[in-house]
Amino acid sequence: MTADALIVGAGIVGAACAAELAALGMQVEVLDAQGVGGGATAAGMGHIVVMNDSPAELALSLYSRDLWLQLAPQLRERDAFARCGTLWLAADEEEWQAARAMQAAYEARGVSAELLDASALRQCEPAVAASLVGGLRIPHDSIVYAPTAAEWLLTQSPASATIGVRLGAPVVRVDPTGVTLANGERRGARHVIVANGLGARELLPTLPLQPKKGHLLITDRYPELIHHQLLELGYIRSAHHATGTSVAFNAQPRPTGQLLIGSSRQFDTTDPAVELPVLAQMLQRAARYLPMLPQLNGIRAWTGFRAASPDGLPLIGPAGDYAPGVWLAVGHEGLGVTTSLATAKLLAAQIVGQAAAIPVEPYLPGRFVHEVAHE
Repeated sequence: MTADALIVGAGIVGAACAAELAALGMQVEVLDAQGVGGGATAAGMGHIVVMNDSPAELALSLYSRDLWLQLAPQLRERDAFARCGTLWLAADEEEWQAARAMQAAYEARGVSAELLDASALRQCEPAVAASLVGGLRIPHDSIVYAPTAAEWLLTQSPASATIGVRLGAPVVRVDPTGVTLANGERRGARHVIVANGLGARELLPTLPLQPKKGHLLITDRYPELIHHQLLELGYIRSAHHATGTSVAFNAQPRPTGQLLIGSSRQFDTTDPAVELPVLAQMLQRAARYLPMLPQLNGIRAWTGFRAASPDGLPLIGPAGDYAPGVWLAVGHEGLGVTTSLATAKLLAAQIVGQAAAIPVEPYLPGRFVHEVAHE
């Protein structure tokens, strides 16, 4: 044995798991084929948001957002943590009623949520379209630069002295007592955790994970143009499309003054290339909410792949029939940054046999095993 815990994946989820297990007194080794905070961690927006598509999603995202707020004072300036809040935008009366329902659901869970009528919305965000009928403001939602936050968790967090990180070390096989690297080297551990997103499918081919491709674009610097992370209320419907291509408006004010514009979802491709028709569709959608967008200068666009499970919830816990004796922390789709800290808490509680702060059952990998057995 070379470590108490061996984690495959140095993205934000793997880094959070490493920091949590180290804080419990474990010697942790983290392996990654590339670098810290790569993959989906580097490709995403770093939006820390409470989502309520289901009770389990609300419980996990709220728990994790609160953990991020507790952690924030320790982060560095370069980690770009900002409590900018989320502002959900209602384009019509139907979406305004959806905002009212969201507000009631949030308030029932103690989440601060403020309804803004059309006048208050324009006062809050003058750049948004005048046709919008209102919005829902979630003031404690935040943003973070996830690649450097992952690096902080691995190298600067309180117990990081007991975390070893090895990069350029692709893993080709996992089992309950360790992993095998591409060069044939064997690394042993008491606990083996697979936390490398879509890469987990190469190690465990029966995992129910599907890639969702997404586009993002970043602009030049336009300080104070927007103040909140802006999302259309139609984003929730778009986020859970199961087929085809969909777009929804999502804009983030970066601490640099730049705007990060999204978002798109595609199921029918694993090609990482930027697709101009999809990018154009995404930006046309965004211009409906930010009318001045066509006047701005976009400087770079890129894509990434979210690892999506069939029910939209991550797989956190024992791999079971997928890989007996191995642990999983994968399948976070677009909420990996948001839910990383809570994922680490839930996984660590199961590994050491302690009670978790929220029920773990909705996220256990075994909930999909019966589906595999009938395929």
